[in-house]
This record gives sequence, structure tokens and C-alpha cells, in this order.
Amino acid sequence: MREQDLVVHLARFARGLRERGIAVGLSDEVDGVSALTLVDVSDRAEVHRALLTALKIRRRDWETFDELFGRFWAADARVANPTPQPMTLPPSDRGGPVRQLPPGHTVRLSERESDTSVPDGKIPGYSAEVLLRRKPFDECSAADLAAMERLLVRLAAKLATRRSRRLVPSRGRGTPDLRRSFRRAIGTWGEFLSLARRARAVEEPRLVVLCDTSGSMDPHTRFLLAFVLSLTRAARRTEVFAFNTSLVRLTPWISPQKIGLTLDRLAAGVPDWSGGTRIGESLAEFVARYRDEVVNAKSVVLISSDGLDRGDTALLAAAMRAIRARARKIIWLNPLLGDPRYQPTARGMEAALPFVDHLVPAHNLESLERLLPHLAA
Repeated sequence: MREQDLVVHLARFARGLRERGIAVGLSDEVDGVSALTLVDVSDRAEVHRALLTALKIRRRDWETFDELFGRFWAADARVANPTPQPMTLPPSDRGGPVRQLPPGHTVRLSERESDTSVPDGKIPGYSAEVLLRRKPFDECSAADLAAMERLLVRLAAKLATRRSRRLVPSRGRGTPDLRRSFRRAIGTWGEFLSLARRARAVEEPRLVVLCDTSGSMDPHTRFLLAFVLSLTRAARRTEVFAFNTSLVRLTPWISPQKIGLTLDRLAAGVPDWSGGTRIGESLAEFVARYRDEVVNAKSVVLISSDGLDRGDTALLAAAMRAIRARARKIIWLNPLLGDPRYQPTARGMEAALPFVDHLVPAHNLESLERLLPHLAA
């Protein structure tokens, strides 16, 4: 959502609070907008805490605030569409249709979200940016890739500032750390002159990316590699490999500042680009030559492939088992998962699945954005 739309949406949320008897002034709304610029607006919990504080909601009004927040801010961690004039609160999302996501994930949509009809002159249609984020990679052009680079830069910035669940000592705001506070008080004869605090750490992810560049992946490869190159801006300890009928280490070739030129150089330099694929043999080569060097207990391994392989599935399973034994988690990006009819029944995909922590779609930019919580968790 653009900043202007966010301001309008927050103003309508504040008016909804006032109509329910909660005193929210114009200065509070300004504070609310400022607070939202300091948090990840895709993280619903962070938005909730920021607005609860910035709008100065009293404890007795928390229940009403939570009720309206649940209606005005989408439950799938994306900001809901602003409510048209005259203002009416969105209906409850109970009983709405269910959109199916990868195994283990479902998002319930409200009736308002599922209805795509919009009264004339009330709410503008999808912006060009939203359409680009949702456009399938196999329908994108070279011009679309250039336009996506700007969005990918913002995506990298989100990853660079995304906080993990781990708490570390903090000199500023944070959760009170009573144990450290008591230890500190020992040096001042039991007097609490200051309160120790902890806050969620900002950690740089350690990524190892294995990207399938075979012919079946050709409509998606350049976009997925562009996404990976953008991540290297924030995750500098990233190793990138390409595989098809053999494995190639791409890390020395990478220049995240020049995504387009780097992609052209990779396409020209990687042997058998857009050719055949032997996933099992390629991953086995990775295990034998690079696993101990680049994978450790802090590494997240991303494998981008449609899983279409006619090679030895036993070799593939053994390689996946070896990678899983050393990595923190394995995430498999499959562009075919964007089709609701798809089932991971290909021989290669079936062999790999038992060792995969997250099987996620990778058919457009919006699906890749959902990866960020998995990379920072």
C-alpha cells in the first residue's frame, strides 16, 4: 500500500475509534503515521503494537481497539482496502470463502475482500505496482523485470530490518529483563538505578541458494535469480549455485547492484542453461564439494526447482538428507505451486519432500514476499 493510501486508511480507522467513544485526536493520527514508518507494515503484530502506543489507547478501550483493528487491518498481514464513503465497518470475516495456500497454510477472506466489485468513483482499482507483484513470471516481459528491480530493492530492505524471535540486550526500548536488572543492582547496593531491557535482534540471514536453470524452469529462472540477487544486498553471506545437468557456483559472478547485467552474464556463462536437468546428481555434487564449506546450523537452504527430474530419485533423497542434517532449514520454491490444481507428485518432488521444511509457491513476486518471515525466523 502506498504511503498516501496508508494515511487515508489510518484516518478512517481513527474515525471508527472516535465513533466508538475512543478519544483519538489529529496529533495522535500524525503519531500513528510516524509509527507505521518505523515498523514492517506487513507484520500485523507490529502494526497493532505501534498503533496501540501511538494513538494512546487507554487500557479500558483495548477490547474495542482490538475489535476494530481486526476489521480494518487484514488478517493475512496485508493492509486491507480502505473503506469507501460513507464509512461503514467491514463485515466480520467469519464464514467467508477460504483461499488455499501451500500445505499447512490457509487464509480466510472476508466477504468484503472476496468481492472484487467496487462502486464507481469510490476506490481506485489495483495500482500498476500491485498488478506487477501478482503477475505470473511466465507472463512477464523484459520490461517487467526492469520494473520489478525497484520493488526487489525494497524487498531486500525489509529483509535487512526484519527482526528475529531472539531477544538480545538493548540500550533503548524493549522488554524489561529482570534477571539482568537484579544482577546490575548488586553493584549499587540493591538500588535499581536503571532497568535492563531486551529487544528482538536484527539478524543477517545466512542463505545458500540452489537454482534450477533447466528448460522447464526457463520462464521463471531470470525472475527467481533477480530475487536472489536482491537478497544479497541484505544477506551478504549468501552462496548461490545453478544446476541443470551439472552444478555451477555463481557466487563469484554476482553483482547485486547490477541485476540485469549479472543475469545476462549468468545466462551466457552457465553451461547447458535452459537445457536438461539432473537434480539428484547436481545436489549430490553440491554435498560432496560444497556442503561442509557453505552450510552450517545457521544456514537456510533455498532450492528453486519444479522437481521435474527423470534421474535417480534415491540419489536425490540421499543428497537432501545430507543437506537437511547440516542446515537450519530447507525451503523449496516451486513455481508450479501457483496453480491450485498442482500436486507435488513428480518423482523428484516426491523424493525431496520428506526433507523440506517449507514448500512454497514461486510464480510471482507476491509469493516470494511471503518468504521473508521464513528467512528471518
